[in-house]
Amino acid sequence: MILIADSGSTKTDWMLLHSSNPQLKHEVIATFHTQGITPIHQTAGDIRQILEQELMPQFSTFPRAALIHSGILETTVFQNLNIFFYGSGCTPEHVPMMVQLFNEELSPKSVEVHSDLMAAARALCQHEAGIACILGTGANSCLYDGEKIVQNTPALGYILGDEGSGSVLGRMFLNAIFKNPDFADIRNEYLETAKLTQADIIKKVYREPMANRWLASLAPFIHDHLSNAHVRQLVIDNFCNFFSRNIAPYQHHDLPVHFVGSMAHHFEEELAEAAQKEGYSIGNILKSPIDGLLAFHQ
Repeated sequence: MILIADSGSTKTDWMLLHSSNPQLKHEVIATFHTQGITPIHQTAGDIRQILEQELMPQFSTFPRAALIHSGILETTVFQNLNIFFYGSGCTPEHVPMMVQLFNEELSPKSVEVHSDLMAAARALCQHEAGIACILGTGANSCLYDGEKIVQNTPALGYILGDEGSGSVLGRMFLNAIFKNPDFADIRNEYLETAKLTQADIIKKVYREPMANRWLASLAPFIHDHLSNAHVRQLVIDNFCNFFSRNIAPYQHHDLPVHFVGSMAHHFEEELAEAAQKEGYSIGNILKSPIDGLLAFHQ
């Protein structure tokens, strides 16, 4: 049995697979969800509480018919379980804690804990070499040889980096509407729609928590106004910066560049235009890595 988890800061998607024959593909027998698990921001106690109060009850209540159909005895679910957990904040120093928590709470057969970047690489590239990228609220990328990550340009976060991300696009948009006369009309529309003043925006960015998430929340408004040439060019410029500052250091124009995340999914045309301009070819684009991880672990 295999349990795959794809975890972000908001939620974790879990997928339980089973095969009675190791030579055959695994069948998905259950999917469930819990809140996000991010060890870089949560204590061991916080994560233990999520496993005990959110994950374990779903194991005990998902349809017994699925177990019976798959020939699984309920008492052997955990001892035959191979866990593959992929999550944001699963840095090397946090992996031992995560492995220990899973061993203590579920007593599985085996546990592997990997970063969300490895999830992207495996979901997008499978067992082939390529460049795997995450473009969502934040941004990240890596050079993947089909088995492991061999190079990573540091993302540096939305203040120092994260080019291509939703948070940086929001930052660029706000800068433009207040400083570029070409954005005067769209500025008035945005402020009226959002019911915000310039002072309100300054407060949200500099004085309230999770400014990166708030900046990224401007992406739907920007997407709705792609018919405005200046707005569309802003999106393309953001992606061009991503390629020039994050992908160029890999020196691999010969490899396809794959993407996972909402920014890549919703702005696919602008991403493709930026890639062509910078001399790269786009490979796979996934909104979420979970289906790609299912294919990888098959």
